[in-house]
Amino acid sequence: MTIATISPIDLAARSQPYTLIDVRSPGEFAAVHALGAHLVPLDRFDPAALPSTPGSVGQPLFIICGSGARAATAAAKAAAAGRPDAIVVAGGTSAWVAAGLPVVRGRGAIALERQVRILAGSLVVIGVVLGWKVNPYFYGLSGFIGAGLVFAGITDTCGMALALAKLPWNRASTGAGVPDSAKPSCSA
Repeated sequence: MTIATISPIDLAARSQPYTLIDVRSPGEFAAVHALGAHLVPLDRFDPAALPSTPGSVGQPLFIICGSGARAATAAAKAAAAGRPDAIVVAGGTSAWVAAGLPVVRGRGAIALERQVRILAGSLVVIGVVLGWKVNPYFYGLSGFIGAGLVFAGITDTCGMALALAKLPWNRASTGAGVPDSAKPSCSA
């Protein structure tokens, strides 16, 4: 399946109203997001419950994330749910900021992808040190993390990122303009 993309500049130049959904974690969204974007984290992304902008009925749905990978996953979910009008903002929020388009900045937060690299690297080092100093079975921890990274690279699905997204600092205040349906809930 081919997912349509649009550059941030082309999207910002549109004269018709549109809906822009940001599928990053609340912490990433709070740090910086495109002006007018609605937060709907990927782990709670439900195409049937998406907000719409007045006048946008029949208009495409634009999805943005940090660099484009999570937005492509969300667009594929939308297409599978009968919303083939989902379009990914190429380059994500990074490209939006680089283009000098309007953003809302809040408190700083470590990006989810960076948190994954920090945790995975730490677990590999811990596994090697424990394997060397305590018991060779601890080398299995490093192997497990390595296998998880390979799986994440092949499938573009990262279990560690999904788990980290549920931690309190990644669910911190979502900010104004976030639809109630996007706020943290008790559902799995």
